[in-house]
Amino acid sequence: MERLLITNIQRFSTKDGPGIRTSVFFKGCPLKCMWCHNPETQSPFSELMYSRENCVLCGRCVYSCPNGAVSMAGDTIVTDREKCTMCGECTDVCYYNAREIAGKAYSPSEVFAVIDRDRAFYSESGGGATFSGGECMMYPDFLEEVMRLCKAQKIHAAIDTSGFAPWEAFQKVLPYTDLVLYDIKAFDTKKHEDLTGAGNELIWENLFKLSEEDVEIYLRLPLIEGCNADEDEVSAIAEKCAGLKISQVNLLPYHDMGKYKYDKLGRQYGGAQMAAPNEEKLENLKKIFEAHGFAKVKIGG
Repeated sequence: MERLLITNIQRFSTKDGPGIRTSVFFKGCPLKCMWCHNPETQSPFSELMYSRENCVLCGRCVYSCPNGAVSMAGDTIVTDREKCTMCGECTDVCYYNAREIAGKAYSPSEVFAVIDRDRAFYSESGGGATFSGGECMMYPDFLEEVMRLCKAQKIHAAIDTSGFAPWEAFQKVLPYTDLVLYDIKAFDTKKHEDLTGAGNELIWENLFKLSEEDVEIYLRLPLIEGCNADEDEVSAIAEKCAGLKISQVNLLPYHDMGKYKYDKLGRQYGGAQMAAPNEEKLENLKKIFEAHGFAKVKIGG
């Protein structure tokens, strides 16, 4: 099977499902959320990341680049990203981790080999593997193979998804899926399009179909003040989801912990004016879901 780009395999994670987990971040996403805290996973292609803070201006990257894409400009290093071919010569000679390539190619068996290292911790904590991104559902064949290996070793497997994928992709991986972490970013399709670059009709359709399957669902709502955190918006989401087979709701207040990555990628951060709802408002939003019959509603992951 073709190898795929993975940006990170994070061991001992406690934020992406129950217990201690290994989280696999696939590279590539069909959405472009303004606040995305993993911007290095958006493009399906390798990308260069440069940290000004770590750079000591030694110039090794300038002299090593075979394409003349790297040059010195005052107190920083400039890379012509159109000339850059991701050959890795500059990262190989950077001893201060100022330059790195986001995206390393793995086969399904190589991904599973990393997951399998911590099997003892999964059984003790009720954890397992979580497949995220980006959007892991862009790659159902690859995902199916890794999850099949997990299933054979009785490793709990979760997918963290926006739901923006063909239903056929879900059908392929559901036989090996124990848990779906499902994002709802807006009730209204126009608002969803403004925030993510795409409508949400398919997302709602897939959520209702998943609710009829033999799989556990955690509903996750990233909440941004002035965008999707008002009571009317959250009430509409809670009302639409009432009666669906959802075992947990996670209200995720906005954070900008991934903001620094945009500068590394040479991009502008779209969420600069965004803010999280305060604690009082989050508690009120939690009560809305509880009033619609949801027994387990948590603030945070």
